[in-house]
Amino acid sequence: MDKFELCEQDISVELLERYLESEAIAVDTETMGLNPHRDRLCLVQLCDDDGYVSAIRIKRGQTEAPYLKALMEADNIIKVFHFGRFDLAQLRFALGIETKPFFCTKIASKLARTYTSSHGLKALVKELMGIELDKTSQSSDWGNVEALSVEQLSYASNDVRYLIPMMHKLTAMLKREERWALMEECLTCLDTFVSLDLAFYENIFEH
Repeated sequence: MDKFELCEQDISVELLERYLESEAIAVDTETMGLNPHRDRLCLVQLCDDDGYVSAIRIKRGQTEAPYLKALMEADNIIKVFHFGRFDLAQLRFALGIETKPFFCTKIASKLARTYTSSHGLKALVKELMGIELDKTSQSSDWGNVEALSVEQLSYASNDVRYLIPMMHKLTAMLKREERWALMEECLTCLDTFVSLDLAFYENIFEH
């Protein structure tokens, strides 16, 4: 894996300084499951617009990562997620991080690519970047952070490597189709959905 660094519990000062120079940082998380109250955060992946990827191994019981928090809360850097609703909740619940500002490629895809029902990361990367992602390590044991396989780390890296260029392509599509203002509204209310998820509320907008 080119341009890759594995970190323990937090990014280094040097990585923080590097990432703070970027206009955008791609972010993803790997967990033991989908319930943040039950399933712990195991790995946080980052990638800058130069393609430099780092993966932070989060220890069981860890409740803070100060340098990561400083990066995620930096007002001048857009944090780019795919299905940010999940990752924002994980970062807030596990490490007390209030991420801002952010962009979600899954929301953007659903608003822009209304000609398809395929909005998963693999389908999006294939169409927009012409690359076929290997997702075989998606459902695997991320809890054994001391012994993550090369395949797991490669999978985790690819989950962030293409998010920033896809953000730019999706933004262009949204503006072309005059849907950018709606995208901005969706991003504005995403924090509220995260709060509802963490408080176990479901479907409160349904009849």
